[in-house]
Amino acid sequence: MNAESKQNAALPEDDKDQSLKEDIRRLGRILGDTVRNQHGDQVFELIEHIRQSSIRFQRDADFAAREELETTLDNLSNDQTTQVIRAFSYFSHLVNLAEDQHHVRRSRAHLIAGSAPKRGSLAHTIDALYSNGNDTGKLLEFFKTAQVTPVLTAHPTEVQRKSILNCQMVITRLLDERDRMQLTPEESAANEEALNRAVLTLWQTRMLRTSKLSVLDEVENGLSFYDYTFLRELPHLYAGLEDLLCSKDGELKQLELPSFMKMGSWIGGDRDGNPFVTADVLEKTLAMQSSRALNFYLTELHTLGSQLSVANLLVGASGDLLALAQRSPDHSPHRSDEPYRLAISGMYARLAATYRKLLNAEPAIHAAGEAVAYDNAEELIADLDVVHQSLLDHGSAALTRGRLRHLRRAVRVFGFYLAPLDLRQNSDVHERVVAELLEAAKPGTDYLGQDEEGRIRLLLAEISSARPLASPYIDYSEDTQSELAIYRGARTAQLRYGKGAVPNCIISKTDGVSDMLELALLLKEAGLLHPLEGRLDVNIIPLFETIGDLQNSAPVMDRLLGLPEYADLLQSRSNAQEVMLGYSDSNKDGGFLTSGWELYKAELELVKIFAKRQVRLRLFHGRGGSVGRGGGPSYQAILAQPAGAVQGQIRLTEQGEVITAKYGNPEVGRRNLEVLAAATLEASLLSGAEPVPPEEFLTAMGELSDNAFQAYRNMVYETEGFEQYFWESTVISEIAGLNIGSRPASRKKSTAIEDLRAIPWVFSWSQCRLMLPGWFGFGSAVQAYLKAHPENGLATLQAMFRDWSFFATILSNMEMVLAKSDIGIASRYAQLVKDEALRNRIFPRLQAEHEATIDVLKSISGQDELLSANPLLKRSISNRFPYLSPLNHVQVELLERYRNGDPDERVRRGIHLSINGIAAGLRNSG
Repeated sequence: MNAESKQNAALPEDDKDQSLKEDIRRLGRILGDTVRNQHGDQVFELIEHIRQSSIRFQRDADFAAREELETTLDNLSNDQTTQVIRAFSYFSHLVNLAEDQHHVRRSRAHLIAGSAPKRGSLAHTIDALYSNGNDTGKLLEFFKTAQVTPVLTAHPTEVQRKSILNCQMVITRLLDERDRMQLTPEESAANEEALNRAVLTLWQTRMLRTSKLSVLDEVENGLSFYDYTFLRELPHLYAGLEDLLCSKDGELKQLELPSFMKMGSWIGGDRDGNPFVTADVLEKTLAMQSSRALNFYLTELHTLGSQLSVANLLVGASGDLLALAQRSPDHSPHRSDEPYRLAISGMYARLAATYRKLLNAEPAIHAAGEAVAYDNAEELIADLDVVHQSLLDHGSAALTRGRLRHLRRAVRVFGFYLAPLDLRQNSDVHERVVAELLEAAKPGTDYLGQDEEGRIRLLLAEISSARPLASPYIDYSEDTQSELAIYRGARTAQLRYGKGAVPNCIISKTDGVSDMLELALLLKEAGLLHPLEGRLDVNIIPLFETIGDLQNSAPVMDRLLGLPEYADLLQSRSNAQEVMLGYSDSNKDGGFLTSGWELYKAELELVKIFAKRQVRLRLFHGRGGSVGRGGGPSYQAILAQPAGAVQGQIRLTEQGEVITAKYGNPEVGRRNLEVLAAATLEASLLSGAEPVPPEEFLTAMGELSDNAFQAYRNMVYETEGFEQYFWESTVISEIAGLNIGSRPASRKKSTAIEDLRAIPWVFSWSQCRLMLPGWFGFGSAVQAYLKAHPENGLATLQAMFRDWSFFATILSNMEMVLAKSDIGIASRYAQLVKDEALRNRIFPRLQAEHEATIDVLKSISGQDELLSANPLLKRSISNRFPYLSPLNHVQVELLERYRNGDPDERVRRGIHLSINGIAAGLRNSG
């Protein structure tokens, strides 16, 4: 449909969305036909009646339609309720697919029309860099030390089953087929029939899991995105960037950049609050990852061998290539004059031997014969480079640019371990383990009784000693044995798969230097820190999470980097120190605005400290999918970092449903990877990167933060009964019954908000459509600021919005959350609170703050209504609301039945189905 794409690029905005509307109508019609065929006219007509009533109410504010809708929904039987929830939930899933495909369609139309590159693309960024005086040499120097790493993490509230995702991939492929090909009537009919089959399969696929996910289930789910996207799209991204740079520099004929972008993972290594991540699970996780990488390489080598049928009789080959061919165990006379095939056959045999050696299993396709296993991925890369260079030297450069090019890059990026696996544990656990080890070795040490300086002295002495502290003859506690086992397992993994397999150890709840040194001591015990050589084999990474910890992060790092013993160890890590900043817990601790401000200030102070200590700073942003956990558009978030905070290196977490939304579709996935690379380049090299704002802005932001913090803490932690209100007005209790993650929802067995994990905290507020963690406190903060500065307060805030991208990003993310909120629906959930006095004391305050926040946001941004400046998101949300509102209404009804003791299993299952459907419709859960 290239001609249509060219025409589409020149159409007005509404007309450009015509294909999206057609896809939504098509998928909606097919879903309706499926419901009718499977369950009869009566069920179909009931669902259609609810849909039409909801659309009338949402579109026209028709309160008669609302009353009619509520009456219908309140009188559904349990069976009818289940069918309604399933229908509206699956429609939300289908709308998501249509929107993703529309993004791909619009991007392709833009490129086909030859339009200027869009902001956020690498083409736009490279153009901007050259225009700002950067030359190829400077860019190549940048890439030598650049590092961009999205890190996949398991999500305790991820609601989507892999089986559902598989069905969606089929539908996506069929929609894409309609876009890319000029179909004959027969082909169009076949496509339509295939779509009908795919939607029927989706309808008949169970939405909920019947058993709780294990950690290895989560690992397998995460690995599926390598199949869909990462293994193929990352090499394509590198190739596109290399070709782009060559096109900008006429002297460059070919270019191979360092592998600056790699994937990372926590899945199978994150032990913080997850007792199921053990040394055994770590070993199995790494084996599963390695199997995915090696199977991909074997498949690609097998195909490459079938394609490179270059005959020596016709084209020459290098001596190194002929030597590879000579060593091949393939002695078929049919290939005796095909040295490239023989060389690749030999490489396949060596890789097959590597597969057996590492995984103790046989690859699916057997090798031509026995061969010596590769010791490491670098040896495989060297052999692939021989093939590449021989083709170049003998007039076959074109043959190096396809499968061979992408395979060479894949091995460089993914190695034999696929993705570096981070280990994470809570500082409290490390503290207990170290205390036990020291006490067992020297009774009376009383490590826990020492002050911070005393602990530092003890730890430095032990770290500097080559003598092991742990004894094989002492029966340590289960915690201590488990921690020692996991770090020893990490060392074994490095020896087996390469040092990049487990390169990072993260300490949750870091609040002092001793937390870092405790981990260093455990690493020494496992052989990952070598005191005599002054070498560390992993990065020790503090995670500062609460508001207090963020405020203390710079002094802690200054003290740590000032220790000669630690500074010496850092030299073995390229004199670079990573620091992780936690968005989720800081938000739960101090609210949305204060969290953002304290993160910004912490980055400013860390930049200063690291510059003083002459150590390279790499920030790891622990961002979630929702705005309440630091989520929001990655491009704007990276560009809004303070000056000096990126420095060419950044890591950030990708969590839960965001992984599916960003990387489930290969083309959308590549675009999101490209955005991360482009933003890192811009933030590091463009003179227009975020400068330190005027003092007036900083002062105003400090005032806003103080007021917002007070309002948030007063409501969440100081209002009597708020904890009870939260547990009764949201689905937090029912979330615990969903089979959606291997980690418990709370760190302790309590209902205290302090002990609740940030993810289910945000998830619960999103389900009831109040979205409190993404905005609460801002309205009060601005009102107090304007009261204190009546003459120029609003003008100052408007200037901050216009001229300070940090503040603009904060408000943009908050606006998105508020647009997805619905105070009317939230009021229905408030009715679930049994104590009427408590309900009447809290909900009006929430409602007033919600209204105040929207009012001041519009005043600052100059908009008449939310999302005026973002018509695409506004359209997306308005399309979804008619299908979300019935799900929310039904969820409240089912919660009332369930909490009043209705024993029908369909009630409990209906609640869980509605949770899934609402999360799909909002496109973010926690």
